[in-house]
Amino acid sequence: MDRKRILSLLTAGAVVLALSGCQSKGDSSSAQTDGAATGVAVQTRTIQLSSVATDNSVSGKVAADSQTSVMVAATAKCTAVYVEAGDEVKAGQKICTLDLASTLSTYNAAQITYDSAVDSYNDQKAILDKQIALYQKNVEDTKALFAIGAASQAEIDQAELTLMGAQAQRDATLSQLEAGMQSYKSNIQQLDQVLQDVDGQGNVIAPVSGTLVSLSAVENGYVSASMPVAVINGAEQMKITVAVSESLVPKLAIGDEADVTVTAAGAQFVGTVLSVEKAANMQTQLYTVTLSVPGEVSGLLTGMFADVTFHTDKADGVITVPSEAILTSGSKNYVFVVEDGKAKYVEVTQGLMGSGVTQITSGLTAGQELVTVGQSYLSDGDPVRVVSGEG
Repeated sequence: MDRKRILSLLTAGAVVLALSGCQSKGDSSSAQTDGAATGVAVQTRTIQLSSVATDNSVSGKVAADSQTSVMVAATAKCTAVYVEAGDEVKAGQKICTLDLASTLSTYNAAQITYDSAVDSYNDQKAILDKQIALYQKNVEDTKALFAIGAASQAEIDQAELTLMGAQAQRDATLSQLEAGMQSYKSNIQQLDQVLQDVDGQGNVIAPVSGTLVSLSAVENGYVSASMPVAVINGAEQMKITVAVSESLVPKLAIGDEADVTVTAAGAQFVGTVLSVEKAANMQTQLYTVTLSVPGEVSGLLTGMFADVTFHTDKADGVITVPSEAILTSGSKNYVFVVEDGKAKYVEVTQGLMGSGVTQITSGLTAGQELVTVGQSYLSDGDPVRVVSGEG
């Protein structure tokens, strides 16, 4: 074999070996990739002890714990309006101005007449009381004279008759004056009712702070004696009322807290149970529960809907899992945990449920790795690949 042929054979062999080496390396890399992708991708979290409470959600309404109607018991023209329905008003703030000049004039005159009647009554009573005292002394003096033989029984009888006549006259006069005085006082009281929430300039004044829920006064219009000029829901006096079932009512007590959402007002807060009625509504057979509204919450109006969640049957230091991690087959509830890279089927017993978690009373222990995502694709013993975890 010549030198050239030997070199050709050696070169061909080297190429074959090189290609074989490349092929082996490629096969090895492919095998490693396939191995890394083996198993169902899942997410897990470590089971820990925590707390859980049963959520009981009901619908209710916002109500005014104290609602004040501002009345003016007279028909009058409104000359100015300073607020609108829905505004927050402060006690003492002007709501509107009414033309009550004649009413105010009548009130002032009635007050003067009443004061004069009181003065007259007091003056007359003082004079008549002094006369009675003199007649009483005359009786006593006559009796003293009779004792020493200086006066007769007839004189005593006459003195006593004069005293009784004066007393009767005094009582009749004072009774007449008192009747007139009471009549004038009644007029004042009626006018006081008309002007209860009106100042000396005819301004209607808010008697309490709160939300102005209705306003009948219109500038250059007339207010009527038969309807309120304004209605105010007291500030810091709003409440939430809900109707609950007979199964829930025994679990609620005064002082319990509940999560409240009033969507229309964009308000979320914690309310406190103020009262729990012990008698059911005759028609609905539900029990009324009233909750407080914190003073800092604003924008609530009577009649707005409220979503209320009561948390009952609380348990602390128990095993809880996300409710969506639990699967069901017939009457059995089960989960998957990860042990040695494989899925393990575990039947569980459920306890309390609330806020998206469920108490597990048997089947699991703290520290196990619970499958929280991907469990629906698992069977017992399947290899798993944890792609992320919740800790």
